[in-house]
Amino acid sequence: MVVLIIFAALTFFCANTASAQQPQTVPAVDFTVEVIGSTVADFTVKMDAYTTLRHSLEEGLPRLVVTNDVAASQRAEHMLAERIRRARAGANRGDIFTENIRHAFRQLLRPVTNEGTCEAIRDDNPGEFQYSLNSDYPKGKPVSTVPPSMLAVLPRLPEDVWYRFLDTDLILHDTRANVILDRIDNAIHCER
Repeated sequence: MVVLIIFAALTFFCANTASAQQPQTVPAVDFTVEVIGSTVADFTVKMDAYTTLRHSLEEGLPRLVVTNDVAASQRAEHMLAERIRRARAGANRGDIFTENIRHAFRQLLRPVTNEGTCEAIRDDNPGEFQYSLNSDYPKGKPVSTVPPSMLAVLPRLPEDVWYRFLDTDLILHDTRANVILDRIDNAIHCER
């Protein structure tokens, strides 16, 4: 009987020691959310800096207002665009959409890109066209609509700056000055 009690105690002790030595399972942590969150914050900082720049460049210019005088609207737009071009003369592709931001945006867009969103983008998409950074968005080209499901996952933009698709590339378009600010090549994948 004493041997049985000692055996039972040893068995219990060994089982507890063995289980204590088993690696504890820790739930997997998804660091993607944190990385994307900080990357989106970086993008927001860049867009806030651009908004501050644009606001300072608008000082002394005629205000853009809704008017029947098309020439006056175009003059105001062109003057602001010229100031933006001079201020961003050294700007390069990727200054706003850095490599990390491009990667994060593709990750954000992937789950909401489906046949329906691709069809909506193709509907009014101007396709590819040649342009340089800080150039005008051509007045004769259609401007694509970005589906609400995509806008819901992308960071908010300042007033008068819009996301647009050129084929599957995502651009930033300042509509107040009609200037293309930056681009993400192949931001989405749509089957033809």
